[in-house]
Amino acid sequence: MKQQGLQTTTRMKVRFHECDPLQIVWHGNYYKYFEEGREDFCRQHGISYLDAKRNGFATPIVKTECEHKLPLKYGDEFEVETTFVNSEAAKIIFEYKIFSESKLICTGRTTQVFTDKNSELVLNNPPFFLDWKMKMGLIK
Repeated sequence: MKQQGLQTTTRMKVRFHECDPLQIVWHGNYYKYFEEGREDFCRQHGISYLDAKRNGFATPIVKTECEHKLPLKYGDEFEVETTFVNSEAAKIIFEYKIFSESKLICTGRTTQVFTDKNSELVLNNPPFFLDWKMKMGLIK
């Protein structure tokens, strides 16, 4: 279930080194743009990777999706819209939309899980994450 209000918009500009020989953004860089959006979301909503680490957890990505609609080119300004997708499972799911000049450039989604200090998968939501979800009004 997508929660309204848990969303950020991150403004960026295509840099020269992000382009391929065809003078468009190399496809792998879209995942970096998603990461920038995710980091910005986490800063704005108070749930950073450092919070997870301080609580003894890591949050590796286990699934990524990206669907390209239009290319970005060197110098293009664009926005990464990052939305948190609430889930009862012990996962962190984000959806992304990249826009340039109001045109949809691509969409994407990442799924992260929790692992403990021994890199073992954690099947229940960690207390710090449940506390954050409660603070955000995602659970009661």
